[in-house]
Amino acid sequence: MTRRIVVIDGHPDASEQRFVHALVEAYKSAAEQAGHVVRVIRLATLDFPLLRGNDEFLKGTPPDVIAKAQQDIAWSNHLVICYPLWLGDMPALLKGFFEQVMRPGFAFEVVAKGRSYKKRLAGKSAHVFVTMGMPGFVYRWYFREHSVKSLERNVLKFVGIKPVRTSIIGAVETMTNRQRIRWIDKACRFARQGN
Repeated sequence: MTRRIVVIDGHPDASEQRFVHALVEAYKSAAEQAGHVVRVIRLATLDFPLLRGNDEFLKGTPPDVIAKAQQDIAWSNHLVICYPLWLGDMPALLKGFFEQVMRPGFAFEVVAKGRSYKKRLAGKSAHVFVTMGMPGFVYRWYFREHSVKSLERNVLKFVGIKPVRTSIIGAVETMTNRQRIRWIDKACRFARQGN
């Protein structure tokens, strides 16, 4: 089955040497070779303001780059989100992007006088790739994947995106070339399957 995939490259640093960028490029290439249609959103190239109040979130008009991202996300049936762990969480630019994109009216709709929500992105799935300096097992077992679980529960599932798969890629700064290639190969396998 052909999938419509949006890959969100959530690394704020546009430098080509970042492993997140290599993962994104490998995933995109493998998915396209398998017949999937892929669009990439590169946060390092986007210029948008951070939201500073509830009125902006609820009633503000999204900037053009955010409106384009919303169109891409609406078009997709699968999201791939790649980001580095910074200070135990996603980078602020990625958080700011989600705050802009996941506005009421696009990602969810308040119903029953605010007592419930309609999930407007239901029917989409996601795969989250997180890179980090610490060993992956430490993040999984000691820190209990807190930022990934927060993204999954408080953002993605809240707007109807499920299932959500995660790949934790630890110790990226000390990885050997062989280990990097193994992770690239693994991402490519997911891409070919549309996962």
